[in-house]
Amino acid sequence: MKGHWLSLLGWMALCFAAAGVGGLAGPDSWYRAIDKPPWNPPDWVFGPVWTVLYVMMGVAAWLVWRERASAAVTIPLGLFLIQLILNSLWSWVFFRWHQPGWALVELVALWMTVLLTVLAFRSVRPLAGALLVPYLLWVTFAGVLNASIWLRNRG
Repeated sequence: MKGHWLSLLGWMALCFAAAGVGGLAGPDSWYRAIDKPPWNPPDWVFGPVWTVLYVMMGVAAWLVWRERASAAVTIPLGLFLIQLILNSLWSWVFFRWHQPGWALVELVALWMTVLLTVLAFRSVRPLAGALLVPYLLWVTFAGVLNASIWLRNRG
């Protein structure tokens, strides 16, 4: 039983490491100065939302990983790792490199990978897929927000 909890901590650590890599490229003066829609959430909202989402992602990956003896988990967990990389990369493209148009392109790839991960996780462990649905919804919202920011600041 102890090994199960250690593996859960490992998946959590992986998720929060991805968050940390993305966080290194967090908002700066450029972001504060660009035109954002009035429905853009205040900065303080993002930390708590992402914290909950990363916990849910870690639990979901752990639930799938635990099924490795009885189910094919290589592709689902591979998709999960790809989406984690894309998740971290988005922050760099948007915040550090100041490329909201390219960030939107990258976010479409992230959204598709998250959707595939939800479906793959659901086929292994339905609860794991369900745990990723709020993340998919948040990435959808982020895509609309990213598109709005790009359109407002193209000039």
